[in-house]
Amino acid sequence: MKVFRWLLKTIDTINFWVAKIVSWTLILIIAATVYEVIMRYVFGSPTQWVFEFNYLVHGPYFMLLGAYVLTIGGHVNVDILYRRLPKRGQAILDCLTAPIFFFFILMMFYYGGVFALKSIAARETLSSAWAPPIYPIKLVIPFAAALVMLQGAAKFARNLYLALTGKELEA
Repeated sequence: MKVFRWLLKTIDTINFWVAKIVSWTLILIIAATVYEVIMRYVFGSPTQWVFEFNYLVHGPYFMLLGAYVLTIGGHVNVDILYRRLPKRGQAILDCLTAPIFFFFILMMFYYGGVFALKSIAARETLSSAWAPPIYPIKLVIPFAAALVMLQGAAKFARNLYLALTGKELEA
């Protein structure tokens, strides 16, 4: 049981640190946007690359934060019924809906991987004058799905323990 708790804590910690590191990219997005606004409205010389740069940074930003949001319980629930249930009832409901979650995440992992591999094989770039490579960004899709899948497995294990024992799994 000690190894199991360590594993769950490790998954949480990995997703916490990924989120902490990725959250700093928001500064890049803000800086690029401020630069674009200044160039456009002060100097009358808009850039061609800031929109695409923000596009390329926003995607990984949101995808890589998904597992952390699952860690802290920030994803959308249908709270009309869910919040009225006791913790054990919530855990049972989460266990019953887990197959839907895992099906979706497995599809995201598989098809995201296929999507990324095709992009790598084609050395895909955005179709613009700047033409930055997009295949490294597409690799984030299966990676982010794997992180969410790991966090989902940790959440499922905690919910199953609570559903079966009536006690929350201690860290």
